[in-house]
Parts: sequence; C-alpha cells; structure tokens
Amino acid sequence: MLERLFRLAIILGVLAALYIAYWKVRSSSRSNADEPPPWRDSRVLVVAAQVAALGLIWSAADYLWANFRARTSDIGLELDFGFLDQPSGISIADNPLNSNAAISAALVQGIKNTFLIIIVGIPLAVMLGTLIGIARLSTNWLLSKIATVYVEFFRNIPVLLVIVLTWTIILNAFPPVRISWLPFGETFIFNNLRFGFPSIVGGDKFGTFQVIVLLALLAAVAAWIWRSRLFDRSGTPHHRVLYGLGTFVAISVVGFIALGGPFDITTPEIIDRVYVGGITMIMPYAAVMIGLVLYTASHIAEIVRGSILSVDKGQVEAGNALALNSFQRYRFVILPQAFRVAFPPLINQFLNFTKNSSLAFAVGFAEITGVIQNLFGQSRPAPQLLLILMVVYLVFSLVLSAIGNLINRRLQIVGR
Repeated sequence: MLERLFRLAIILGVLAALYIAYWKVRSSSRSNADEPPPWRDSRVLVVAAQVAALGLIWSAADYLWANFRARTSDIGLELDFGFLDQPSGISIADNPLNSNAAISAALVQGIKNTFLIIIVGIPLAVMLGTLIGIARLSTNWLLSKIATVYVEFFRNIPVLLVIVLTWTIILNAFPPVRISWLPFGETFIFNNLRFGFPSIVGGDKFGTFQVIVLLALLAAVAAWIWRSRLFDRSGTPHHRVLYGLGTFVAISVVGFIALGGPFDITTPEIIDRVYVGGITMIMPYAAVMIGLVLYTASHIAEIVRGSILSVDKGQVEAGNALALNSFQRYRFVILPQAFRVAFPPLINQFLNFTKNSSLAFAVGFAEITGVIQNLFGQSRPAPQLLLILMVVYLVFSLVLSAIGNLINRRLQIVGR
C-alpha cells in the first residue's frame, strides 16, 4: 500500500512540475502576466484536489483487489460463474424445484419470492400507514391514542423482532392442519401451516381472454384520460373511476361470455394432508409480509401525519366552507397536497422495505438472501454469490427509485 501511495505521489509531482513549467512559459507573455501562480489559482487547486482524490481512490481499490486476488489464489478459489449450472443441493418450500435443480434456477426462484414480498407489501404498508397517520390527527381521543401507541410500539423495536413476534404470536395461534378453520364451507382454509384461497384455472381459451382483459385495461385508461380532459375543458364532472371501471368490466364480461367461460374457479381442499386446488400462502411468507407491513407502516404514518400538518390551515377551512365532510376534505383537499410533501421520504421507506425483506431467513422463507445462505451451506463460492446478492438488491432499489421519482415529478406543482 505504501508503495502505491509513493508511486501516486511521484506521478502527481511530475504533473505539477509540468504544469508549473507550462505556466512559466505562458506568464512570460504580457497578455498572461497578471495571472496568479498555480498554487494560488482556485481553479487549479480544485482540479488538483479532484485528481489527487481519484488517485487515492484508485490506489485503495487496486490494493484491495490485489489483496483479494492473492487470498483467493492461495485457497484455490475460482472467480468464474460456471458453478451456476451445478445442482444446488437445496430445496424450496412449495416449489417444484428439487435439490438436483441448477443453482441458477434456485436463485431465480429466490428473486421471484423477494419480488412477491415487495409487490404486495409496499402498497399494503402505504395504505395502513396512511390510515394510521390520519388516525393520529383524529379528534376522537381513543382512536388517536390507539394510533399513537401503534406507532410508538412498532417504530421503536427492531424489524426482525416484529417478524418473529408475528410468526410466534399471531400465526401460531391458528389451529393445526387436522382441525383447520373452514369459513364459508371449504372456500377458505386457515391453519398454522398455510392459508388457502379460491383461484382460477384457465381453459383452452384462457390466453385469448387474457388478451381481451389487457385490451379492456387499455380501454379503461383511455376512458379515464377522455373524462379528465373533458373535465379540464368544460368543468363537467369527470366520474373517471365510474367510466374507467365500467369500461373494463363491460369488455371483460362480454369477452368472458363470448369465449364460453375461459376459466373455472377452484377452491382449496386438504386430501391426506395435501392441498388440492385453489391457491395457498405458506406461513413464513405471511409472517414476513405482515411483520414488514406493520413495521414500515409505523414510519409511513409519521411521514403522512407530518405532511398533513404542513398543509395550510386555510385549505382545511376552505373545505369546511364548501360543506365538505371529513372524507371529502381528505380526499379532495388535504391528501393531494400532503402527498406532494410526503412522497420523497416515502421512497426511502420503499427502499428500506425492500432491503428489510432479507430478514425473511429468520422464519425460513426462501427469498434471495435465504437461498444464498443455504447455498453457502453447500460450500458454494461466497464472492460470486455475494456479488449476485448485491446486484439483485441494487436493481430492485434502482427500479423503485426510478418509479418513485417519476411519480414524484408527476405530483409536483407545475410552475407558471
């Protein structure tokens, strides 16, 4: 390391000497006689500081890389990714992959499980956090105090503890499989291993129906835009939700009838302790989901509460003057303005939710971190697996940040 720093100092000294010589040649002419010397020129000093900083960073990185390569060479560790095609030696609950499946297939399943946590959990956390934040400002004393206790409890304990408490206290309270709860007959199944829900099974024309549903969604968006523009031009009530939802439902129903029922609804059953039909959710996933939602919602609630308090009181008084009820004031006056303030810090909570999903290993859910930890137990190369893990979370975080920034720009007030 000292050798690299000495080499860097020599290079910087040579560059400085060359620049001083160049400056002396230029200063010999009358037009540049008034220029300050390089050691007093702020522009030169700024550039020199940046070059020196880059040199230090490069030297440190080069030293760390050389040290890493020397250590891996000593223990005979290869740094390629050819091992991804080897059998993983691990199994994943509720997944057809077995121990003979490739490591790459196990990693893909881990990424899918992480995505399932994110795509379901973030909207639930936002909705719950918004309700709790509004409840904290309620004039109802009991409701306000309950919301305050919720926030102060979940916000001040580690998220890992919240997940474990959810697993041990809430989900273990459900009965065992042999005496499962069967509300509404066998439409739903609840026990301490899985939750079972009705689902659909596609027929021969299900692919065509999916295309029709996509077209119905596009038509609903077009109807939403049309009603919005009509409202902007003429002031006619837009009823965007009614028109959009009506368009979507009408086209989907017509397609369903025309195709003669392209799918059937199945309900879950337990036959010899095996689930048949429907769709099931294993308890580890439910524990991670509920725990992360409860924890993240406590932070979102404080963001929402502070954002609501930032709305000018005159806006609330104007809503009262227009005889708006509490729901209408929040829907049309307060929340649209509050979320302009709240959304930038909410993006940070989305990123925290994504990274906290790595704690799912505590309850045995096989998201990407849990899968890689199991691969460590099979003596798979740690450097490459850690690099893959970092890249996965980096991609998830960058995508969420990009989407959040797009929404944030959309929420901002356009200056005139």
